[in-house]
Amino acid sequence: MSWGVLYAQLGGVNKHSTSLGKIWLSVLFIFRITILVLAAESVWGDEQSDFTCNTQQPGCKNVCYDHFFPVSHIRLWCLQLIFVSTPALLVAMHVTYRKRGDKKTMLASNGTDRMTDKDLETLKKRRLPITGPLWWTYTCSLFFRLIFEGGFMYALYFVYDGFQMPRLVKCEQWPCPNKVDCFISRPTEKTIFTIFMVASSAICMVLNVAELCYLISKALMRCLARSKNRKLAYNDNMMRDNAHLQNKKNEMLLSSIDSTSNKMC
Repeated sequence: MSWGVLYAQLGGVNKHSTSLGKIWLSVLFIFRITILVLAAESVWGDEQSDFTCNTQQPGCKNVCYDHFFPVSHIRLWCLQLIFVSTPALLVAMHVTYRKRGDKKTMLASNGTDRMTDKDLETLKKRRLPITGPLWWTYTCSLFFRLIFEGGFMYALYFVYDGFQMPRLVKCEQWPCPNKVDCFISRPTEKTIFTIFMVASSAICMVLNVAELCYLISKALMRCLARSKNRKLAYNDNMMRDNAHLQNKKNEMLLSSIDSTSNKMC
């Protein structure tokens, strides 16, 4: 897997993200992907070859390993990172679609001959505000990120019965002749890495919740500002209408007074 390609794709989303979104991307790549690629893979290595049992029964070791470790930590974390990053790619697709539509609009209004490379470069680098349909796409991506993070953390806890790696497991699966003891290599180091990855996931979840609350609060503030502006505009219209009506009444009153005075004369 090329993590650099994924970073290049998510870097485009980072330009249109909030400050919390930029922090989330930094945590994702520095504290999760970098640690996973540089350290965690070497710690786990070939897990099955380092998994030893005190029996020579053919097939017992393989069955016991499959029973206690149905899926590798490394592969589970890779799947988690891919699923967590996928909603951000949807935001990138939405941004690309919006910019392509803006480009077509500019070409239709200005003409192909009037468009310069500078205009296209400005359009490419322009940061889109997180409002309207982009707001819905962005908030949905945060919601799905939270679901994937929580789901994989629960799966890790459920599959391995906790986040701590045991030193010794007792296996009585067939074809083992009896209950045998199986030993896991470097359990303390693996426990530390597991807790570190879980803590990083928890930090990412906190950042996603904070960003989601921030976007919702900003949207509510915009709605309140629009309703306030509409109310002010309505009051201004009412005041102008009342003033116009009062002017009409004053003109009618003056005209009636003038006609009365003319009759008296």
